[in-house]
Parts: sequence; structure tokens; C-alpha cells
Amino acid sequence: MAYIQFLGATRTVTGSKHLVEVDGYRVMVDCGLFQGLKELRLRNWEPFPINPASINSVILTHAHIDHTGYLPRLVREGFDGEVYCTPATVELSRIMLPDSARLQEEDAAYINRKGSSKHSPALPLYNEKDATEALRHLKSVNYHRRVQLTKKLSFEFVTAGHILGSSFVKLEVECADGRNKRVTMTGDMGRYDEPIIHDPSNVDEADYIVLESTYGDREHPDYDVKARLAEIINRTVERGGHILIPAFAVGRTQLLIYLIRELEVENRIPVLPIFVDSPMAVSATKLYLQHKEDHDLEMSELMDDRINPLATKRFNLSRTVQESKNVSESIESSIVISASGMATGGRILHHLRKRLPDERNTVILVGFQAFGTRGRRLADGEKEIKIFGAMVPVNAQVVRLENLSAHADYREILQWLGGFKRAPEKVFLVHGEPNASESLKMKIVEKFGWVVEIPEYLQKFEL
Repeated sequence: MAYIQFLGATRTVTGSKHLVEVDGYRVMVDCGLFQGLKELRLRNWEPFPINPASINSVILTHAHIDHTGYLPRLVREGFDGEVYCTPATVELSRIMLPDSARLQEEDAAYINRKGSSKHSPALPLYNEKDATEALRHLKSVNYHRRVQLTKKLSFEFVTAGHILGSSFVKLEVECADGRNKRVTMTGDMGRYDEPIIHDPSNVDEADYIVLESTYGDREHPDYDVKARLAEIINRTVERGGHILIPAFAVGRTQLLIYLIRELEVENRIPVLPIFVDSPMAVSATKLYLQHKEDHDLEMSELMDDRINPLATKRFNLSRTVQESKNVSESIESSIVISASGMATGGRILHHLRKRLPDERNTVILVGFQAFGTRGRRLADGEKEIKIFGAMVPVNAQVVRLENLSAHADYREILQWLGGFKRAPEKVFLVHGEPNASESLKMKIVEKFGWVVEIPEYLQKFEL
């Protein structure tokens, strides 16, 4: 008997966890944290819906915390199997999971010092020791190498084009009737013709598709993103202000540096101090340079010419807390790129608290902002947001650059689906808010006539 059960990312964009069971063997694809709304974040603290010890293995599509960040907790609660991922995902996870633990510990300690929590003491979901233990379970698997988990279950990775090391997971399952079924899980799907990494891989056959729908109701704006970025930077500098960019440490940070370097080379912006204020982003940027198997042609050619595509003329990396504090004290106009991308935690909060009240400054939102996050509140135009228990006035300019999203929009998703030679039995839409998933469902049905399901939390389907 074979079935799939959805333990996360159902009608929301975080907490990705999809369980596939074949004749008693349980493999979970992704193991992410819920983020955003409090009711979702509370799920991280609830007992796991199934016994973690009953899960035989985990497969990670990529290293982002909403796909990997629950792993230390899962291990602490009894999971003891192997965690399969690409070589770059292994290395990124070695950075991101301990960093996630440190941030949680730091935030809990800060809240306890301020006494701004209802819980006494406030505790992290897991600590650095838990994260280190989880890393022992990681097993590196190259793209296009088939791994046989059991006689009836195997998988391989192909490139997804989202971030370094990101992959689609192509499962092959022998079902009760003896027929083989192919299940493709996209994780997060990247975009076409983006700098640095490869485009999403073409997949031409699957019986079931588990498909992200983050931008299922939207098309990314059709404008010159570099021209818009240059305009924002120049206007802010004219006002004597600073530019703050909440950005995921892996993916968006590297793309931003790449584009800002190009703008400097083209003399379209002044040469400003650029601060990457995130130890994780610093380490991730080095990995982006090292993993040549993920580089697209342009990135490879720059590297061959001994040009560092991921550094500007006045490039600064902030590792320590003191270095981060020094960034906040800077008087000269500067650009600060810091995690987290949805302003849910991390050092960006200290910069926002300092810079938001000043109307000369600009905050650029470059990725998806989930419901309930500070980033979403800023995007929605709220005039005050809470940071570390205090209300901070929002006088700074807030601009969105959705063209810098690492997620495919609905047209790019439909383009990818158009490569399938035959209709799948069913498409499951996950990793999207309700409106986005419903909209994408309508578009897929209208264009292809396929059967599309939007699972509910914990819902189970036989394969």
C-alpha cells in the first residue's frame, strides 16, 4: 500500500513536510518550520502528528528553513534515519541549522532580558546542540543519481533553479497493483533566465505532482529590475538616507550583490558601503562561489575570468555582534542586506528598529512576505510595527521589488507544466496561501484539464 500525507505547507507557504509511505516504509520530503501567523508557529511546538521514530528517512529539496528548520526538533523527538540532500544543500544546512538555533537562543535571551514574553523563561524551539546532532544524519547525493530506499521505493534529484543546491525530487513507487508510479515533488521552483544558477529542470512525465503555488495568483512585474533598483538607491542617497534590505541569507542576498556589482561597474549608482550583516549569508556566499555544478554559463564565465561576481567595491561582511552594531551607527549612506527575509527574526530587526522612524531611509522588500510576518505588515503599509516588544513608527519609504523573487510565478509554473508528455493522475498544490493555490488550480484546469487537489493539513491520499 502506498499513500502520501501532507504534514505542512497546506494552504500556507511554510512548514513544508510531505510524508510518503510504501509498504510501511516512511520517507518525508522536507522538514520545514512553520512561520508567520501565530497559529501556524504554534504547530512547531505541538507534538508531531506522527511518531518521529517511525519515519525511516527524510529527503530535503533545498536548505531554506521553511523546508529544513524543523529537522533538529524531529531528531530530538526520536527520528534516527538518514537525511538525503544534494552536496550544496548539505553544506548550506551545516551553516543554516546551527544559525537558526543560535538566532532562536539569542532572541529568547533578549526577550527574557526585556521581560517581553508571557512565558518565563522564554525558550528556543531547539538549541545549537540539537542542530549539530541533526547534521550527523545528512547524506550527500549528487543530481541524477538514483537512490534505492527499498525494493519498491527510489528517488533522484534534478535541479530546481531556486537556490544553490535546490532540487526537484523524482520518486518512483511500486504500488499495490504492481504498477510503478512516478511522484515529482518540486519543493520551491525557481525562475527562468535568472543569474548565477541553472534554470528549473524539464520533467516530462509523472503520475502525481506535488507543486508549489507561492505565486499561483500573480505574475512578476515586467520591468527592468536593475533600473528600478538603481532608481531606489539613487533617490535614497540624494535624501541622505540608508537602504535596508531584509533578504534570505541564501539566494536573494547573493542575487542582490550580483546586481549591485553590475550597477557599480556600469556607473549607474554611486559606490556605497555595502554591508552583508549575517554570518550565515557570509558563509553562504562563499559556497555560492565554490559549487560550480550549480553555476549557469554567465556565472561560470565570470569565474573563469577571475572576477568575483559576488563582491562590490566597498564590500563589508559583518560576522560579530559588535560589527553589526557598528553598521547601525554608520552616518554615510549605505546598503545593509540582512536576514531574515520576512523580518521574522535575525539582525535585520535591530537595523529596522534604528532606521524605520527616519523618512530619509528606504526598506526594499525583495521576496515573498507571508501573512503575519513583519515584512508583510511593512508591505501592507502599516504605520507602526512591533519589534522586541516595542512599537516602532514606520516613516521610512517601503518599496517592493517582486521581480527579485526566487519563486516562479504562475506563467513560469504553467510553462514548466507544459513540458509534460501526458496528464498526471493528480496535481497537489502546496506551499501557497489559499487565494494563490485556488487561482493556480483554476489556471491548470483551464489550460490542461488536469485533476488538481489542494490538500488540507494532515490530509492523506492513496497513490
